[in-house]
Amino acid sequence: MACTTNAFSLALSSKPNTKSSSSSDFSPNSSHFFVRVHKPARVSNGFRGRICANATRVMDQSVDEKSSEAPTIVEVDLGDRSYPIYIGSGLLHHQPELLQKHVHGKKVLVVTNTTIAPLYLDKVVDALTKGNPNVSVENVILPDGEKYKNMDTLMKVFDKAIESRLDRRCTFVALGGGVVGDMCGFAAASFLRGVNLIQIPTNVMAQADSSVGGKTGVNHPLGKNLIGAFYHPQCVLVDTDTLDTLPDRELASGLAEVIKYGLIRDAEFFEWQEKNMEKLMARDPNALAYAIKRSCENKAEVVSLDEKENGVRGTLNLGHTFGHVSFIFVPLIIY
Repeated sequence: MACTTNAFSLALSSKPNTKSSSSSDFSPNSSHFFVRVHKPARVSNGFRGRICANATRVMDQSVDEKSSEAPTIVEVDLGDRSYPIYIGSGLLHHQPELLQKHVHGKKVLVVTNTTIAPLYLDKVVDALTKGNPNVSVENVILPDGEKYKNMDTLMKVFDKAIESRLDRRCTFVALGGGVVGDMCGFAAASFLRGVNLIQIPTNVMAQADSSVGGKTGVNHPLGKNLIGAFYHPQCVLVDTDTLDTLPDRELASGLAEVIKYGLIRDAEFFEWQEKNMEKLMARDPNALAYAIKRSCENKAEVVSLDEKENGVRGTLNLGHTFGHVSFIFVPLIIY
């Protein structure tokens, strides 16, 4: 077990408040966003402890090196249900075959939202159909936001699938962040008792975490993610170019998920983050690709050990409980 007690900070602010002494600062009405981990951490039983992580080896990565045109591939090992995560720049435009080889049948339904559709829907359709005229692509565009992650919105996906006469050989493609990925995944798990699924995450949180591991579902008025299924995709395609249009606030929010992996199980990765946070916040493509790759490697390893969250996978929920409670009781903290 390797431990790290280094102070860590992630800041998004034009004028950070350097006078604040609290361990976290958040103003819902400003662009300020700070995450700090101080040493040592105080635990609930009164003892003073340190944040520890398993020291998984991290390759010596120079973020100044030019990225290869070939995508990085991380494999999620689930036996005959294993699947690849493709990570790279320009994958949608330059390597459409990565998507096409995972499409089953001749009909595809792309599920996206009102924010992402104008930016990337046409690119995804082109990637699915380029040199592949036998494939027909339908789409359904959902309203954007966590408040729409419910059964009423999910029915729009089923309505479109039924109206388009999709069969069991069809493929659902999730194009968007965590909400779209969860809802499209659950729709794929449920429609005709299960159809093919591809995830194309478009923000850091989804690329580094939520698109991997098969958790799908919707919220209920009494709680988050209470209705859903474990349902894995045929592949996850992470085109890091989609982060170019991500607002700074969303970038910082997503990097909190990357930091999580360093805190809970990968001390060397945490140290790498400390050295490269400025490059991550500046959207250096190689730094982002490496951070997403290492996060996916950690997530894939945990999922292969504990697919249904009966043990070690529970550690991946670090910070989620507070976030979910805040969403329900203090919505202004989230928005």
